Amino acid sequence: MAQDGVTGIVTLSPEEGEKVRGVAAGIGGDFESDDFTRPELMEARRTGDIGLVHSWELVTAVDGPGTRMTMFMSGCPLRCLYCHNPDTMEMKEGTLETVGDVVKRVLRYRPVFNASGGGLTISGGEPLFQIAFTRRVLKEVHDAGVHTTIDTSGYLGSRLTDEDLDNIDLILLDVKSGDEETYKRVTSRELQPTIDFGDRLNKMGKKVWIRFVLVPGLTDSDENVNNVADIVEKWKDNVQRVEVLPFHNMGADKWRNIGFTYELEDVKPPTLESTEHVRNIFRSRGLTTY
Repeated sequence: MAQDGVTGIVTLSPEEGEKVRGVAAGIGGDFESDDFTRPELMEARRTGDIGLVHSWELVTAVDGPGTRMTMFMSGCPLRCLYCHNPDTMEMKEGTLETVGDVVKRVLRYRPVFNASGGGLTISGGEPLFQIAFTRRVLKEVHDAGVHTTIDTSGYLGSRLTDEDLDNIDLILLDVKSGDEETYKRVTSRELQPTIDFGDRLNKMGKKVWIRFVLVPGLTDSDENVNNVADIVEKWKDNVQRVEVLPFHNMGADKWRNIGFTYELEDVKPPTLESTEHVRNIFRSRGLTTY
């Protein structure tokens, strides 16, 4: 096990990764700890007492309003071709954190959040992959008066109960494509769960920011963009903004470092003109777009 002194991220050996992944998934492994026996670890995973946290960032004007403490969770069911955090896909890297320690860390920044209108954002990976832990953290932080946000694809949105949603002030919903074929190509998963989740949020009147990544040759066709806009337009009563995010390949080295094939190696970022063209498609539907 090695720890980066700059980021604080713990990198596990393949053997350690197997142990932690098994414990976190509740399916096995012989992980031993001074603090937990293996059965206790498995039970803590089930109850959400512990979670595998990949990393943290303190950022402004990203991942929600104000200054945000963003907690990146390990684990994701999607395999997005442009993912800039591919090391979060599988539960091989991170630190085992208790709910109590996470909440204490977040609440230390409460004066900053109060001054800036910020709060906690849980991202990933996919925050709903470790649902029990995420649920517990959201409730305790929200009960303490801190603004809460999750950044999710919506693929696992059905895991959230209405009570869970009451503890979330804002959802950053990533709509990665507007048709099944392209969505499958981008993520290796299905689009419909995201639409179902978005429909549910709309019915509840839950505040949502939409995110759409513009990838030349993959998601940038007018047909696909209009399909996304068609979906989001149905939700415009509760969608506060749409963020069109130009593709970048700054995560390419991470793909290589973990031995994954990066298929977008030769793809260039979209031009300013093409990005603005796509933004205008969303704006034409009456959606505030950046």
